[in-house]
Order: sequence, then C-alpha cells, then structure tokens
Amino acid sequence: MTQTNGPGYELPILRIVPVEALVPHEQHDDQRSGPLIEKMRESGVLKNPPIVAPFSPDDPADGRYVVLDGANRSTAARVAGLPHMVVQVVRYEDPSIQLSTWHHALVGVRHADIERALEALPGLVTRGDELRHARAVLARREALAYLVHARGRTFTLHGGGDLHQRNALLNAVVDSYRDRTRFYRVASDSLTQARRRYPDATALVVFPRFEPAEILELAGTGARLPAGITRHLIPWRALRINVPLEVLADKKPSLEEKNRWLSDWLSQRVTQRRVRFYEESTVLFDE
Repeated sequence: MTQTNGPGYELPILRIVPVEALVPHEQHDDQRSGPLIEKMRESGVLKNPPIVAPFSPDDPADGRYVVLDGANRSTAARVAGLPHMVVQVVRYEDPSIQLSTWHHALVGVRHADIERALEALPGLVTRGDELRHARAVLARREALAYLVHARGRTFTLHGGGDLHQRNALLNAVVDSYRDRTRFYRVASDSLTQARRRYPDATALVVFPRFEPAEILELAGTGARLPAGITRHLIPWRALRINVPLEVLADKKPSLEEKNRWLSDWLSQRVTQRRVRFYEESTVLFDE
C-alpha cells in the first residue's frame, strides 16, 4: 500500500522560489485566500505546496513558473509578505499531467434571475438549446459555456472573437453569480449527477475543456481564467511537507542557501522514513 522511496518511486521536485516568480493562470478566491493566510499564520508552516511548471522550459533565464494548482496559496503568500515559497515543480508537457474542467453547480438560483443576469452582460448572447446539442456545440468550442436549470431549460452562451475576449466574457459570467450565491465545483456535466451529491443545486454551468497552450498564453499576458474552472490531475502530489514559515520569511539567507537547506531537510525526512507514497486514491478528513 505504501512505500518510502522504493523501487520505481521518485520524490516530487520541491524547490524554494521567489513569490514574484509565480504566475497564476486563474483568479484567486478572496473567500478562500483570507482564511488560508490565517491558517498559515496559526500553524506556522506551509502544509501543501502549490504545483507549478516552468513558464519557458527551454529558456531557464525566464525564471517564471505558471501556477497549475494553488492560486489561493500563492496569493496568501504574497499578501502575507513572504519573499519565497516552496513549490512542487512539474513538467507541463508530461503526459501524466491531465488538464480537465470543473463545472459550477449553483445553489438556490431561480432560472429567471440567472437568465436576466446573463442577458445583461455586454457582448454575451444566450440561446435556448437542447442539452445534447449544447454539449456538441461546447465540444466544438462554438459556445463559451452552457447553463442547465433544474426545470430542464438549457442555454448556450456565446460571444467574443478570440481567446482573450472569450476569457473576459467567461469571467463576467462567473462574476454574475460568484458573490450572489453558493456554488460547488463538480466534475460531471450532468445536473442530475451533481444533485445526487448536492441536492440543493438548482442549476449547472458547464465550461469547455482548455488546452495547456491556452493556459500559458493567458497567463503570459496577465489574463486570468475564472477561479475554480481548470482542474489539473497531477500524480505524486507532495502533501503535508510542513515547511516552517520562518524559513520562507527570512530575508537574510540567499535563495541558493534556502534551497540547500530544503534539500538537506528533505533528505533527513527520507532517512527517518517519514515520507510515504500512496498509489491508491486517498481521502483525507483533516483538510
């Protein structure tokens, strides 16, 4: 079930990098980043590192990293004034890294209210549609997203000429309900399946599947996808590293010195058999 640095297992690549070198690809969630800052300060440790990929793997001088997972943790580190952050570095082109999509199951939303809110967005066109056709249109990227209401009404959302214009409209769509109602992130594009887990869901917003090249293009220009849409499936995530915040906050040691400390610190944990590899799916109850 578990092994410590056994045959065929490689430790995740952990590195201390400047916080300013971290480039998010999605908006951060103020409701989550605020409590994260308090949680970090109370515990005094960084528990789970953000997962990043070199922005320009063929140009080491670039020095930037796109944040694949952990936008709120990166924002929390920046707001807390940390100069450095521990990250897990992966190769975005690695075939084992999969990019999929989260959809938003909205709670307590009346169809008339959400339709009015969407129709009021400049540049957005809503069209009534059949669910099967809406799925096909979205798969061909002929729509930005589609909305399914509990009463069976389906609307496709259209607008924007290029990637950046479409992304701006997607942000406007999410902003239209983000602060007005609760929503759950779900992997299925079926409202029926979403309601089995969240019976109070009354509508589902289904988003398209993005490509890594689109993520890099948007992030490189300072644009951000809406929070809670992209879902990166990354094997061998490093969890519970519990690196002391005082090490990251200390401005005296150089970055090279901090990374040497991190390497020695990780080696000690391996030697002490405090590192475990879980191949099977794992459910945690203390997050």
